[in-house]
Amino acid sequence: MEKEFEREETTPDTADHCIACSCCVANCPVTEAAREFAGPKLVGPAHSRMKFSQEDIERSLDYCSNCKNCEITCPSGVRVATLNMLQRGEYYRTHKHSQRDDMLAHGERMSKLVRALPLGATFANLGMKIGKALGVFSAVGMAGERSLPAFASESFYSLFKKLPQKPYEKKVLFYPGCYINEYEPQIGIAFIKVMQQNGYEVITDREFICCGSPMVATGYLDEAHEHAKKNAARILSWKAKGLPIVACCTSCSLMLKHEYHELFEDPEMHEIASGVYDAFEFLELIEERGELNENFKSIDHLYSYHAPCHLRASGIGLPSYNFLKRIPGLSIEELAAGCCGMSGNFGFKADKYDVSMKIGEKVFQRIAEIGADTVVSDCGTCRLQIRHGSGKKTCHPIEILAQAYNA
Repeated sequence: MEKEFEREETTPDTADHCIACSCCVANCPVTEAAREFAGPKLVGPAHSRMKFSQEDIERSLDYCSNCKNCEITCPSGVRVATLNMLQRGEYYRTHKHSQRDDMLAHGERMSKLVRALPLGATFANLGMKIGKALGVFSAVGMAGERSLPAFASESFYSLFKKLPQKPYEKKVLFYPGCYINEYEPQIGIAFIKVMQQNGYEVITDREFICCGSPMVATGYLDEAHEHAKKNAARILSWKAKGLPIVACCTSCSLMLKHEYHELFEDPEMHEIASGVYDAFEFLELIEERGELNENFKSIDHLYSYHAPCHLRASGIGLPSYNFLKRIPGLSIEELAAGCCGMSGNFGFKADKYDVSMKIGEKVFQRIAEIGADTVVSDCGTCRLQIRHGSGKKTCHPIEILAQAYNA
């Protein structure tokens, strides 16, 4: 019997489905904010379909942030943003990367160096503050207006080893990704507390590496492919043991579940999708089985909620928002204002900073209108952008759920 992955179209095949309806252009936040961008349908499908030569690379390709709004709205199923990323990767096979892009693509490499030194996180954070003040980051093309995320004093993996858990027969494997592991480990700890309240023991696998999303966005496609193969092998290994892999970062879960098989044609990339879940997607699955602990305590607080683009691109709805609405006493209002403008490492680039902030204006305005002092979002870099642009506090929805369990 022919396997499903052999019947499925590759991403380049989808370019032929483009009918030039301009839905992608109408819904592209970058096109609205920067007229320098030729628009998703020209940069992606048109160039892919017409097989332009390398010398005819569309220069405005650099403006695509890979936010996926074009793919969310395309009525013909064209993988527009993914086509853009394939072309970006092809371009950088013959062109040199900048020092800035090398830094943005390889955060995991930097964090390993930091963690290898005594008090490395403390000194790294101090160095970043000094570097910003002296204009060092601006000199290499980073947005000097922004602060880079501060390293946590201890990584998630380090804290995990010290965290006592009640053993349960049911187990789940947590994939923290680079951001939670290095910058916001409290989110991973909150996830463990939530799963313990639902009768699950959480395990981890240190052999997992960066999902590769920052590499794809900056044109390190071959390197991202190597990461994909290593992570896919680990996922298949755990899937064979019946263990689900769960992530709290929507960009990580999108990469593992969808982008691996859209970007790369390895058969195993299609097989791993059914073994990976977003955290609240998995909690919905527990609820469907009648296993969810709904003993929530009241939280008397008003929040606003921002749905990350990569969550919407996953096609699973807004599970965390729906969960939080059920907590007694809690009021939460969805911003529904589109892309925040950060798009992973896009907003860190000096030449994209103004575009990033212009895209985020609608989000910042809605935050001000709602008036909540805390904005909830499932994405780490969305939270960075929201804090930067609105001055409000932010948190991950799993932290609120852990609070509701009094965990």
